[in-house]
Amino acid sequence: MHQVEVALAVKASLGESPRWDEQSQLLYWVDINQKELHRFNPATGQDDVRSFDQSIGCVSLRRQGGFVLGMRHGIYTLADWNAELQPLVDPEAGQDDNRFNDGRCDAMGRYFTGSIYEPKVLTQANIYSISPEGEAKRWVEGLVTSNGIAFSPDNTRFYYADTPSHAIQVCDYDLASGTVSNSSLFHQFPLGNGRPDGAAVDVEGCYWTALYEGGRIVRLSPEGEILQEIHLPARCPTMAAFGDADLKTLYITTASARPEAELADFPLSGALFKVRVDVPGLVENRFAG
Repeated sequence: MHQVEVALAVKASLGESPRWDEQSQLLYWVDINQKELHRFNPATGQDDVRSFDQSIGCVSLRRQGGFVLGMRHGIYTLADWNAELQPLVDPEAGQDDNRFNDGRCDAMGRYFTGSIYEPKVLTQANIYSISPEGEAKRWVEGLVTSNGIAFSPDNTRFYYADTPSHAIQVCDYDLASGTVSNSSLFHQFPLGNGRPDGAAVDVEGCYWTALYEGGRIVRLSPEGEILQEIHLPARCPTMAAFGDADLKTLYITTASARPEAELADFPLSGALFKVRVDVPGLVENRFAG
């Protein structure tokens, strides 16, 4: 039995995009609704916060230090924690109902990031790759809420989810060219018992997905079969990241912007949770730009 603990007792409105920095042993995460970037030190319990004037959907680390951020109005970089935002590219300029929602770097340092169409009534969200020079290429279109972007350990598979569909897709991936092709269904969750949000992949190639409104984290085999479920004291987990020195602690962000009745049943909603697992995760790739 895996024991779930509170790593940080916060009430994040919409906690998301946890990213472990194996160099500093710090965890970065965002609160989308509060327009905040957080820096959490598990060794001391300290959580530093930076606020911005627009929503941050996702964050990844850069090779040269600092961060790349998918925000409401495009992709930005930060040279370090205290730096000013620098715009890189906005492939959805003019699409005011979209914001960037999920992202992860490949092993060559490209940043793959997807958007959400916030009214959620049209399929107007997309997934792009962003080169280190800031060139954007669209690979997936016709989504409502892009999520779950991840790569297999051998860099031959690209995963993503369109959250309202309750489905995860898998594609062929060519690392040399950065080409995504041949999308097919990886796993279809039943409607009404949690839908796939953010993801992480472990060293065995298993795909971990957070089931929003499902109150659990699920581990899927490379063939798409459910191997393990970890239930949480929050109904809306959003994403997990492998952390600590051995990369065997899952840090899980959650949301507290929920109905009062749900919060009464799940008073820890919005907290950052942690749980020890048996198989370590992968070191996160960094943006080369």
